Amino acid sequence: MVVFSRLVPTIASVYALQALFALVFVPQQNEKFYDLGGAVGWISSTFISLYYPSLKSKFWNGVPGPLPDLTSFAPRQILLSAALGIWSTRLGSFLAMRAIKAGGDSRFDEIKKQPKKFTYYWMAQATWITLVGLPIFLCNALPARVHPGLGGRDYLGLGIYAGSLLLEVLADRQKSAWRKAKENKQHDEDFVSSGLWSISRHPNYVGEVGIWTGIWILSIGSLQTATYPVGTVALAALSPLFTWFLIRNVSGVPPLERAGDKKFASNVKWAQYKQSVPIFWPWGAIE
Repeated sequence: MVVFSRLVPTIASVYALQALFALVFVPQQNEKFYDLGGAVGWISSTFISLYYPSLKSKFWNGVPGPLPDLTSFAPRQILLSAALGIWSTRLGSFLAMRAIKAGGDSRFDEIKKQPKKFTYYWMAQATWITLVGLPIFLCNALPARVHPGLGGRDYLGLGIYAGSLLLEVLADRQKSAWRKAKENKQHDEDFVSSGLWSISRHPNYVGEVGIWTGIWILSIGSLQTATYPVGTVALAALSPLFTWFLIRNVSGVPPLERAGDKKFASNVKWAQYKQSVPIFWPWGAIE
């Protein structure tokens, strides 16, 4: 379909940008800007998905004139793009500053010394952006005129997004404040277990899954139009599902839990914490 073909430039730009970052940083064995590279990838791909027809007309077909104003897009397109921009700018800058301040990212201590494997991680980041960004990219590929108006489900999606973003921000800030207090010798706790961290061992990740669930819900109204085939809504659901799978089973919770078990193997408080606080969902199982 023509509308799916409009995804090609967006996806191509994602992989091209991450390949460029790999070309620069893999030889340097520099992982400090990995998360920043992801944030730049998110913002640039969202811009391209929204403006691709205008960019093609201006730079490929040579049609003069400025790019269209934001008011020319459907409200859902603006909200989705803004939601992604807020999330990626906040999280990307937070993670980048943390890595720069720490002098690196411990996840890549060994990986960055292996060029092929380090390059693979940059390409994996491109795949992550592509799959998780599907609700936004698919909506932005549609002409503004075919988007239905906003309704109750859309506001529900916005509410879930906003609440989840707040949860992620508060969790990160509570942990940062805990670290700063420890550096200032205001406490001698080995790990954070207060605030949101008292109801989930990974509340920031719970917020992350909620963010993409809200974005997917907000996209449904446009993805149900006749322009897309049946099943497009399910395809876009890969976004929150893939986010949950990665966080819960691959690159989020498992390595942090293993690191905690190794570091606090003889710490009774760590064992008590794991026995009393759910590993992920606040109402979930104790693992």
